[in-house]
Amino acid sequence: MKKGGKRFGVKTLLTEVTALELSDKVKKVKTTDGILYGKTVVIATGASPRELGVENEKELIGKGVNYCAACDGMFYKGKTVVIVGGGNSAAADALILSRICEKVILVHRRDTLRAEKIYHEPLFKANNIEFVWNSTVTELLHSEKVTGVHLKNLKAGEETNLPCDGVFISVGRKPSTEFVKNQLNLDRSGYIIADETTRTNILGVFAVGDVRTKALRQVVTAVSDGAVAAHYAEEYLNKNL
Repeated sequence: MKKGGKRFGVKTLLTEVTALELSDKVKKVKTTDGILYGKTVVIATGASPRELGVENEKELIGKGVNYCAACDGMFYKGKTVVIVGGGNSAAADALILSRICEKVILVHRRDTLRAEKIYHEPLFKANNIEFVWNSTVTELLHSEKVTGVHLKNLKAGEETNLPCDGVFISVGRKPSTEFVKNQLNLDRSGYIIADETTRTNILGVFAVGDVRTKALRQVVTAVSDGAVAAHYAEEYLNKNL
């Protein structure tokens, strides 16, 4: 992709953006290598998985801690895994893993799923999916890799250890929008408000991929956003040269 862009004059700068000034006609992008100016800016900073916030979580990523069932599920073929969460992401991950793993244990802090009803029947019908309600994971048990989780029941106060081969954390995603929150309109979850044209509330500024409000966040929708943004950025430039 980089080579293809280079053929048409695209320049790649590997640097860190430290601040944006988007309100003027000419936008200012401050980086660790200086200031860039442009009449249009496309924001494609994506979103990252929300972490549980328990000790050693980051250190155990790739050693039993996972955030994507579709990406990492096959590493646990025939094994036992725990999924933490109760929304659509957790439900979808549980169904994916139920076709790969020997046992899937879904841990949720409430006594019912927040996931849409369409997920409920296949989840409860799966003979290798178990549910642990009203509970949270307070600790990751491990040696070099995850060996289990420590659970606390929020109603009874009981604490137990649950052995497993891996943990999939599915408690939502966090958009990378902290640096634009005082300039662009964000929804309640922090995503940039931009419709299917990818336009934001500031003329000449576009948001693409997982960072914007949308129904489905997958690679294919992010790529299509890029094509749409390029079209409307070109249209904007033609009108404002």
